[in-house]
Amino acid sequence: MIGHELSGRYEIITRIGGGGMALVYKAHDILLNRYVAIKVLRQQFVHDEEFIRRFRREAQSAASLSHPNVVSIYDVGQEDETHYIVMEYVEGQNLNEIILERAPLQTDEAVGIAIQICDALEHAHHNQIIHRDIKPHNILIGKHGRVKVTDFGIARAVTSSTITQTGSVIGSVHYFSPEHAKGVSTGEKSDLYSLGIVLYQMLTGRLPFLGESPISVALKHLQESFEEPRVVNPHIPQSVENIIMRSMRKNPSERYESATEMVHDLETCLQPDRLNESKYVVDNDMEATRVMPAIRGSGERTRALAGDDTGTFGSYDAAKHPEESSAGKPGRKKWVKPLVTIGVTIASLALLIWGFLFFLDYIDMEEVDVPYVVGLTEQDARTMLEEHGLKVQEPPNREVNEEFEKGYVFQQTKQNTKVKQGALIQLYVSLGPKLERMEDYTGQRFTDVRQKLIDLGVEQDRIKQEEVHDQQEPGRILGQRPAPDEEFDPTKTEFVFTVSQGLETFAMPNLIGKSRDEAIRIIQDHELKLGPGGGIIDEGSYKTQGEVLDQSPYKPNDPVSKGMEVSITVSSGFPADAVEHIFNIEVFPTQSGGASEVRIVYSDATGENIEAARQTVSGGSQTFSVKAIIKPDSEARVTVYRDGTPVHTIYRAYNDAKSGSKTSQETVLGEEEPVPPPVEPENPPVEEFEPVFEETEGNQPGDNNGNGNGNGNGRGKGNGNGNNQSGNGFEQQSEGNAEGGNDGGDGNNEGGNG
Repeated sequence: MIGHELSGRYEIITRIGGGGMALVYKAHDILLNRYVAIKVLRQQFVHDEEFIRRFRREAQSAASLSHPNVVSIYDVGQEDETHYIVMEYVEGQNLNEIILERAPLQTDEAVGIAIQICDALEHAHHNQIIHRDIKPHNILIGKHGRVKVTDFGIARAVTSSTITQTGSVIGSVHYFSPEHAKGVSTGEKSDLYSLGIVLYQMLTGRLPFLGESPISVALKHLQESFEEPRVVNPHIPQSVENIIMRSMRKNPSERYESATEMVHDLETCLQPDRLNESKYVVDNDMEATRVMPAIRGSGERTRALAGDDTGTFGSYDAAKHPEESSAGKPGRKKWVKPLVTIGVTIASLALLIWGFLFFLDYIDMEEVDVPYVVGLTEQDARTMLEEHGLKVQEPPNREVNEEFEKGYVFQQTKQNTKVKQGALIQLYVSLGPKLERMEDYTGQRFTDVRQKLIDLGVEQDRIKQEEVHDQQEPGRILGQRPAPDEEFDPTKTEFVFTVSQGLETFAMPNLIGKSRDEAIRIIQDHELKLGPGGGIIDEGSYKTQGEVLDQSPYKPNDPVSKGMEVSITVSSGFPADAVEHIFNIEVFPTQSGGASEVRIVYSDATGENIEAARQTVSGGSQTFSVKAIIKPDSEARVTVYRDGTPVHTIYRAYNDAKSGSKTSQETVLGEEEPVPPPVEPENPPVEEFEPVFEETEGNQPGDNNGNGNGNGNGRGKGNGNGNNQSGNGFEQQSEGNAEGGNDGGDGNNEGGNG
């Protein structure tokens, strides 16, 4: 059966129960996309045509019931030899399972369940439907505590022969009323007797009558009294025991007149002023153990019932005030009785006439179809019923409903039937789904709160988070919608939580090399703070005074957040042993009268390759001053670049700078800059003449002999490619990458090229 698609509509999922008469399956209604319960008759009944007819008739009758405490019947059908009933699926347990797990139940819980069962019976009896099989197995308890009574009217389809054929009816014998056990016609009070047994079992954890066989149990219902509930469980209030005792009277006339009366008694029995009320007692001995005739055939049933009905029985009120129900007192005047008889006769005749006239009017009333108003708003439903000549029974029942929005009708009575004009139709109007109250989740972890909401039935895609940077730990909730204490619908509400991402991080700026003031400005612009003690540490160094030497504890590009503390180490000036030296350098353009771009670069204790100047020199020379700081055991170096080419480098050692002049003068000549010749004596000794060398840059080797005039000696020295000239005993020095030398010699030539 599992996996089968019944009548092309109901996909059987799994078996969820069963009894002697039928098996129950959970199924999926493909057409309406909902879960249903399907009761399938066992095969031994499918060939009993009379049974099948009664079964279908009673199931269809029960389908007319529409009440929150009644399991709705949606459909009755047949596929080949499979007869089935489609019912509302209730997710939960049946009452029998609950009793087995934890009976005796708490009094308020048991009474609450009994009230809901009695409400269902009241509705069914009002519609002339008797259950006939009230027992814990037929009472379903939903997840939210809603009680649902199932199998209304179906027991009537079971013939008397079934008592020995089916386990379900054999199990039901423990809840039979005496009249049911006799096999006579049963009515509303039979259901109330069975409800009394269910209440007895919930509060004591046991059945009032047990026996070795169904017949022996049935006889005990007829012949024996049961142990009073408070003897078994002393915690049962007297008011609750009274309800059980009255509902389980063997004589139907001593029970509650209706389910309405019983439910009223149940609703008030736990009031403080009733808990210790007087014990319910009936002043007769009909409940005593006695020998009764065996269960007879149908021909003798009426006489057996009539025999039980003989005698005088007190009512519930008479039990509490027996003096008010006693026979006439001595001394009552003899004329009273005839007068009362006459009055009663006249009143009876008047009532009979009124009833006859009312009946004539009633049968003349036109019958109308009751429209289906489920799914309409209450006002639209009222309008439609009025248009059909019907009235709404006031007040409508208003209840929480998970499927219908607030203000919409979700159930009605007498739907799809014909009634007289003016008939009352009961409407059940939705209060909307059950609302939950929003907790204050501030400070809790978002993942934990999300799981709590999912457990309440909230779909995960309706739980959203908005992440913001905050000093709270990442993942903690900062805000929420809905707000705390606000009610929400778990099936529809959207939830938005503001969740901390922790503090926002960014790369730590590089402060090293910046001035003190600039570093402080950068720290403030990034909303950082200076560390303890002002956050500035002064330290002597070879860097410029006020320059940032270091930053801590966060180095450049370390991740930091706003508000974090940073300290900086700032240069307080040069150490005492540092020597300052100034280079004054006069630079000429490459070509006389031309222009050259001059760049001065120096390295000293403060750094390497520091650019001191960059400027175009034109027309004549220009002097540049470079201040260098020299530390012990080191030197300063200044390099002159002209038109992108290094043309002169000057060095100054620490000891020279410390012991010598604080300044030095250097000249960088152009390639064609003239050098004035010195005045020569007649036979000047060679050693008295010092050549003047100009460092130039060229591409010709400088290894040549020079000729001088007269006895002049020309001495040439070249270190690179260039042009060397000698004359009058002088020679120009060239700087380059190749070694070269010029030898001077005696001669009379006017000039020679070296």
